[in-house]
Amino acid sequence: MTTYAEIKTAFDSLGLNDMPVIAHISLRSFGEVEGGAPMVVQAFIDSFAAVIMPSHTYKTMIVPRSGPENNAMNYGAPDPFNANPEFFTHFMPADVLMGAIPEALRQRSGAKRSNHPILSFAGFNVDEILAAQTLMDPLAPIQALADQNGWVVLAGVDHTVNTSMHLAEKLAGRRQFIRWALVRDALTKPAPLKIAGRSYASTAVNERIVECPGFPGCSAGFQAIARDLQSFTRRVTAGKSAIQAVPLAALFHAVISKINQDPKALLCFDPSCARCNTVRMSL
Repeated sequence: MTTYAEIKTAFDSLGLNDMPVIAHISLRSFGEVEGGAPMVVQAFIDSFAAVIMPSHTYKTMIVPRSGPENNAMNYGAPDPFNANPEFFTHFMPADVLMGAIPEALRQRSGAKRSNHPILSFAGFNVDEILAAQTLMDPLAPIQALADQNGWVVLAGVDHTVNTSMHLAEKLAGRRQFIRWALVRDALTKPAPLKIAGRSYASTAVNERIVECPGFPGCSAGFQAIARDLQSFTRRVTAGKSAIQAVPLAALFHAVISKINQDPKALLCFDPSCARCNTVRMSL
């Protein structure tokens, strides 16, 4: 059984205790873990200056009847992966694709979460980093992390789940997309409600569709960057999990250089991938 002490020792050996990190973790990769996902979250909090993880919520996404061209979307058709979209609220659980650990971080006392209806991040000691995110710039927390000499930590996963690669693609000039999401929140100025001469605060909510620019492309081809990052990558193990850490500055440089050399680099080879095909057609 993998213990807190083993994971903490592994993280400490990375030599990043004073650094903020963005983390992607497979709980299963550690084997059986004493204390489960909350314990792994605690190990991260105790090992790094600050930590963020994606707490994305794809179940909020909808497909409009029409929209801009070359947007890698079949307008008017139902989304086979999200047949019953839901309204985003700040307390919506992270998508199951994020794994158990980001959701445990989101629920952890003292943690904060950004408000993007699709691409939110949760974190600890990262108030200013999360505040950088806007609808127009959903990946801004990663840039804010990089500005603080941040690192990406991958535990039991590879670069195909490395969200920071998407920002590097954007910095290289690669096409981004537009998506739409359902949002439900309290009205900023609740309308007063009078009953029998008495005033009550309305419990009305604001339900709307939000346009979300800056949606990234496909990540299935991202592992091709691993060779370019070998000399910058620190590696340790904890339990059965292979852990690697890469400085965001080196990651950005490697991705931008690779795309500048070959505009089709890091795209996947699935002939049915609408986003990668759209990027190729735009070159």
